[in-house]
Amino acid sequence: MNDMKRRGIVGLIILGVFACLNCPGLLRFSSVNAAPSGRRSPEGAATPSPNGNLVYYVSVRGNDTWSGKLKDPNARRTDGPFRTLLKARDAIRLLKASGLLTKPVTVYVRGGVYQLKSPLIFTPEDSGTSRFPIVYSAYPGEIPELSGGEVIRGWKRYIGAKFPSSARGHLWVARVPGVKHGNWYFHQFFVNGERRTRARAPNRGFFYVDGAISKGTHAQFKFHDDDIHPEWAHEDDVEVIDLQAWADIRMPIRTVDESTHTLVLAGQFRGRENNSRYWVENTPEALDAPGEWYLDRKNGLVYYYPMPGEDMSRVRAVAPRLRQIILFEGNAQKGKFVSYIRLKGFTLAYTDWQLPATGYVDRQAAYDIPAAVYGSGAHFCSLERCLLTHLGGYAIEFSHGSKGDRISHNNMADLGAGGVKIGDPMIPADSNDQTTGILSADNHIHNTGKVFPGAVGVWVGQSSGNRIAHNEINDTTYTGISVGWTWGDGPSSANNNVIEFNDLHDIGQGMLSDLGCIYTLGVQPGTVVRNNLCHDVSSYRYGGWGIYLDEGSSDILVEDNVVYKTETGGFHLHYGNGNIIRNNIFALGEETQIKRGPGHQGQINGLTFERNIVYWKNGVLSEGGWDGIHVRFDHNLYYSVFGGGSPKGLPIMQFSKWSFGEWQKKGHDTHSIIADPLFFDPDAGDFSLDVASPAFKLGFKPIDLSHVGPRPIPYHKAPNE
Repeated sequence: MNDMKRRGIVGLIILGVFACLNCPGLLRFSSVNAAPSGRRSPEGAATPSPNGNLVYYVSVRGNDTWSGKLKDPNARRTDGPFRTLLKARDAIRLLKASGLLTKPVTVYVRGGVYQLKSPLIFTPEDSGTSRFPIVYSAYPGEIPELSGGEVIRGWKRYIGAKFPSSARGHLWVARVPGVKHGNWYFHQFFVNGERRTRARAPNRGFFYVDGAISKGTHAQFKFHDDDIHPEWAHEDDVEVIDLQAWADIRMPIRTVDESTHTLVLAGQFRGRENNSRYWVENTPEALDAPGEWYLDRKNGLVYYYPMPGEDMSRVRAVAPRLRQIILFEGNAQKGKFVSYIRLKGFTLAYTDWQLPATGYVDRQAAYDIPAAVYGSGAHFCSLERCLLTHLGGYAIEFSHGSKGDRISHNNMADLGAGGVKIGDPMIPADSNDQTTGILSADNHIHNTGKVFPGAVGVWVGQSSGNRIAHNEINDTTYTGISVGWTWGDGPSSANNNVIEFNDLHDIGQGMLSDLGCIYTLGVQPGTVVRNNLCHDVSSYRYGGWGIYLDEGSSDILVEDNVVYKTETGGFHLHYGNGNIIRNNIFALGEETQIKRGPGHQGQINGLTFERNIVYWKNGVLSEGGWDGIHVRFDHNLYYSVFGGGSPKGLPIMQFSKWSFGEWQKKGHDTHSIIADPLFFDPDAGDFSLDVASPAFKLGFKPIDLSHVGPRPIPYHKAPNE
């Protein structure tokens, strides 16, 4: 007998043993092809699907000692689906080890809640191939939830005087196993699928720092009146969350000097702005309003002030245990990748965040906060049609040598940080570690920044060749899409990224400053921003822009975008070279319409601004210096509805220090005009043009917004459905 035949026979025996392990009665051997397609042997031995794929099932009614070949337990409960995805993963490992993975494999997961004790990890040995991918899918019509949380039970009314008088008679308490002994410390709490507020002061709005936050071994600041209580320094884990321009800090309180009104924090930080806003979390003195909760770690008790109408005997209260739910763990440096694994149709819910002893300082975009689904060295893996919600950090991240992965048709909501992260903050050392070719498309990302308000909808760091398309991103506390991670004109690995057909709205919401629908950094040849819709952008003090090319942004094409109702302006260039801004509509900015940032005057060379329509009612046309040697403005249409002055007392038709006529005499906008573009209904967001629009004579081409945002997907049936 030759070696090849011997290996084949051994493989069949291994597979047969696996299929019948722990079955009562005699041990039966069956290969995956023992029963004809569409039929089963009496005990449900392996059955290919009608299309020839191999199929396993997982169910909350299953058992990991069963074969996983039946979608329901059999009548004698001797066989049926697996109980866990971990068992299904290991069954596929056994198939691969036996050499019998010769067809695509689908694992159908039935509806129900699967509480994870640890993240589900896929390694290179779990990979499929381009010909034989491995798919983990929700059974059609059912919703399996992979939960990183745990239900808290045993609620009782609290009678005592530990909390403010306004809460007495309203509070409920439950003992939480593991908390008292340090085995579990959760920072989030959800009731009936809704996020509840960690006890905070003030209940609404903010306290304000008296002056600046000073940098030292420990950051400190002055506080007003009775905002801070001295006993908070002696309680465990009382935190200050301070908002600084475009970022936030979260630090435990170290000491409080009531006589000098000075608060000292646990970590180091220098404030960017004076009189900044902050609030305090996680003190029993702040548990005084419906929807708030407090965890007493010393005694292992959680307290909750129910919302009106909540019956604590009926609610589903969940606290997260895990920080991450699914991990693709490859090693790009060693050339070992996790490949061709697809996840479809799951709900991934309830992850937590944690705080170092010295606190957390956000540099920008909360880029270092982990994601619930994380891929490292992942090639051609995908996450599709999933709901990711009630998370403590970002939703999905692919980095460290990931390539060709897909993030599509997902709903990401109620996020502690942001939606998607692609790439790394540092330039990869070699091509193996470069993250490229990631697709993030047709996703709805919303209600972000619940814990880390500086997070963004989609963040792309030092990564190239990615496509961010057809997403809807809304209700963020900071920027919608951020691409690039080099400040200035230094080396960058972000290029040839395409940002197109995205619907971005309700961005910023007045929480932070210096933000935009779409934000870029650094030199990015080949990067294109096109056919995006951006509207309703607001900031705290400054910088609520539509398309924002920040420091060093260069060689970027911005075309066919519609931007309107921005607080600060539709387009802002800080400085950069070789950018082309073409055939866009910038409308209804409150303060200004287009802006050039201060400083680096010589680095603005090469800007082309042509065939754009700029339309406004309030504010001015332009701010900043646009007189760089190689700046080219032409064939644009400008129109102010009311004319006259502006809130700042400047002429509305002004470029830098020049009137429009003077600007033209300098050789700019020589073919541009001031005229009504004849929009159909701009106040309602309809910027379609009348056929008689003068913009057409300037070469302006209509912008089709019919394909903006997520596209529908077809319904697929399971085998034998």
